Amino acid sequence: MTQARIPLAALEDGTQFADRHIGPRADEVARMLDVIGVGSLEELADQAVPASIRDSGQDDGADDSGETELPPAVPEHVSLAELRELAGRNELHTQMIGLGYYGTLTPAVIRRNVLESPAWYTAYTPYQPEISQGRLEALLNFQTMVADLTGMELANASMLDESTAAAEAMTLLRRAGRAPSARFLVDADTFPQTIAVIETRAEPLGIEVEVVDLTAGLPEGDFFGLLLSQPAASGAVRDDSALVEAAHERGAQVVVAADILSLTLLRPPGEIGADVVVGSTQRFGVPMGFGGPHAGYLAVRKGLERQLPGRLVGVSVDADGNRAYRLALQTREQHIRREKATSNICTAQVLLAIVASMYAVYHGPEGLRSIATRTHRMAAVLAAGLRAGGVEVVHDTFFDTLTLRLPGRAAEVVASARDRGINIRHVSADLVSVACDETTTRTHLKKLWAAFGVSGADVDALDAETADAYPAELARTSAYLTHPVFSTHRSETSLLRYLRALSDKDVALDRSMIPLGSCTMKLNATAEMEPITWPAFAELHPFAPASDAAGLLRVVADLEGWLARLTGYDAVSLQPNAGSQGEFAGLLAIRAYHRSRGESARDVCLIPASAHGTNAASAAMAGMRVVVVRCDDEGNIDLDHLRSTVDQHRADLACIMITYPSTHGVYEDTVREVCAAVHDAGGQVYVDGANLNALIGLARFGRFGADVSHLNLHKTFCIPHGGGGPGVGPIGVREHLAPFLPNHPLQPAAGPATGVGPISAAPWGSASILPISWAYVRMMGFEGLRRATMTAVAAANYVAARLTGHYPVLYTGAHGRVAHECILDLRGITKASGITVDDVAKRLADYGLHAPTMSFPVAGTLMVEPTESEDLAELDRFCDAMIAIRREIERVAAGDWPAEDNPLRNAPHTAESIAGKWDHPYSREEAAYPTGSTGPKLWPPVRRIDGAKGDRNLVCSCPPIEAYQS
Repeated sequence: MTQARIPLAALEDGTQFADRHIGPRADEVARMLDVIGVGSLEELADQAVPASIRDSGQDDGADDSGETELPPAVPEHVSLAELRELAGRNELHTQMIGLGYYGTLTPAVIRRNVLESPAWYTAYTPYQPEISQGRLEALLNFQTMVADLTGMELANASMLDESTAAAEAMTLLRRAGRAPSARFLVDADTFPQTIAVIETRAEPLGIEVEVVDLTAGLPEGDFFGLLLSQPAASGAVRDDSALVEAAHERGAQVVVAADILSLTLLRPPGEIGADVVVGSTQRFGVPMGFGGPHAGYLAVRKGLERQLPGRLVGVSVDADGNRAYRLALQTREQHIRREKATSNICTAQVLLAIVASMYAVYHGPEGLRSIATRTHRMAAVLAAGLRAGGVEVVHDTFFDTLTLRLPGRAAEVVASARDRGINIRHVSADLVSVACDETTTRTHLKKLWAAFGVSGADVDALDAETADAYPAELARTSAYLTHPVFSTHRSETSLLRYLRALSDKDVALDRSMIPLGSCTMKLNATAEMEPITWPAFAELHPFAPASDAAGLLRVVADLEGWLARLTGYDAVSLQPNAGSQGEFAGLLAIRAYHRSRGESARDVCLIPASAHGTNAASAAMAGMRVVVVRCDDEGNIDLDHLRSTVDQHRADLACIMITYPSTHGVYEDTVREVCAAVHDAGGQVYVDGANLNALIGLARFGRFGADVSHLNLHKTFCIPHGGGGPGVGPIGVREHLAPFLPNHPLQPAAGPATGVGPISAAPWGSASILPISWAYVRMMGFEGLRRATMTAVAAANYVAARLTGHYPVLYTGAHGRVAHECILDLRGITKASGITVDDVAKRLADYGLHAPTMSFPVAGTLMVEPTESEDLAELDRFCDAMIAIRREIERVAAGDWPAEDNPLRNAPHTAESIAGKWDHPYSREEAAYPTGSTGPKLWPPVRRIDGAKGDRNLVCSCPPIEAYQS
């Protein structure tokens, strides 16, 4: 019998990546479709997605817009080979440019076991704290580290970068202060990117930013806030205590942007009365990565804690009185307060904050001080050698950065240093700047002396005769990092076990599906993640010559083109480093467009009642007035109310912000009518791209009426959530808005000259993780992406079909279909039984599952998004658990179990609670093994946490050792 031959081409292709990314096999998809009641994925798409917005279903090459066709899919090894070739186009030089970005050494144990570990990078924001205790403890370490080093009472769980942290500090002081003035002073010797981001943020809010030379003291006139830098951008270390005191005497408050490594040697800002301290923790083991992602920080004095933007980890207790961690206070408050929110930030830089905190845990206070001292000594010896060679060092006091005066020779010296493999900063025709860091060596000093034309300098001789370059009165005398966690894990063995112990307390995608609606927790493939730590991507400075990053900029250009193709837009900016920042950038583009047409009075932003809370907060930040549009009983935008509202604001309508598919999880069939009504009144249409995972390959924003969208790469395009960050939120725009995309003062190629200014500190935002999304698109191809979308929609409809008899599905579209997520309505169940969504969410932990999104966008509901990456067995595990929980609820409603003492109200159950005294009306087995399984068990480390107690008794740094002993 002759065996059939397989074509060589098929063998060469191997298993396509899409088959690995998409969870359900073909037979499983068929079973899912049978339950749903359709014959194919195409039939389901035809029923769910309105025909009026549907694409042809093919990527038919360049169309009349000139968009670039997506390349065909390639296997993992081919994508990695292409990325290696692109990485090879980058030029690696020693980066001594400074400006907030420095060489650092990531301990291998942290790189492999945090940055490259799916237990950490696939985790979601710890909104279910009982199964997030590991990353919450790591973030508490971060907060403690920042508070200690800055000398402040309280720090949050990270910011997006230093520049946006400074902008947030400005608006914080504006809200918290009583000064009538709208004037904000910024020291001229501040990082230029920070000044630019502050100016971008201030202008829509009517804040008057004045950049001033403070060497002669404060200027005349009122002001509400002052930003100082320690050390300054030029490297100078100054005593700013008199400026702080003078500002306070005049009723203003003070922000200090501080280098965190310098604070191990220099007096912290908190000790001179700073109200807010901001900065970056990049140099604590986080690679430069061409600009990000990095964890910014923000710390405040006592009294400002309830104004603090972003996330804050606090300490509370669980049901047994044991210490437990949770997100506190204003976390997610933008979803509640909307346009009155203090910030639109709903993410942080959790993964990078954890890397930085573990760097401090690993090195401890002595190790950090040693690194800082060595960095400073390198700068001091370099300066001494240059002075001896006749080069003028502008400042006598500095930490790690020198500014050098070279009349007419600056460009020549910069070129000479580059010839020797070192990038330094070209400040002006007469000035250059050089920054030392943890990676600086004696060889670098010798090369730099040669580049400056200095010969004969001897490192050891100069070191012996050169004093430290900061005065004794500015030296730090206070202790820091005194908590035992910063002195316990000195060996790699100890740290490795600590990291493992923490990750074992968490549920991430490596252990369970995370069915969070509107959050798209899908596979972050290892082949996508692998390149981000390659030195050719990780060790690029964002302000180095663009030619150094030719390969990474090709990744940027490809991704911009592919995203434009997939969304129907004409231009894309990758600068915004979170979805919230993408919203802000898109609204600024709309605002600038209207102003360019002489229609600056257009300042009304319409927002449906169902929208993400960040939408309203972003509109307020962009200087717009929010007007809410009602939704009908089916969850759709109320067209009659929309039309009447549009008519009412025809003269001042700026835009509408909608989410599509809607936040209610349906494809609204009136979206074209919504867009047309707004356009007819002269407004623009902003579509929130949070739910793009339900559209790729089926419909395109830019083709059914949208003008601008932000795209969450950390959702649809596989950049991992990392426990709540990093995120990437680029925006796509139609051609008429392209001139108003973000730009950057230090990289002209990063955006149009007519742009709105920088949104983020780095020109291309979190550039080092863009290869993740590049690889995803490259390996999936158009057909793979389209199949992923349809599978995600099928998964949501399968869950809805299986659960609808047990929990009402609140909203459906045409033919009773949902989009990529569905909302389960528990309000009637709660009324009948007393069991709440919180009870169900906590009980799911006993089943080994993470809960869906609770009470958003509708209170008393669960929003479920299963994604395309989960196979049928996992979907069924979730559905079976939800059905079993429904039976448990029925027993409570029937009186078999008391309303206040049942497995749901007492969930989750820890091993300790099961092993201890038992006086409940249900068995230990029913508590711990509700499905009867004796297989691997996920034990929550704590029982249900008391949130109200944590907010009343706010503790947001590591408790003292006595607390652990008690």
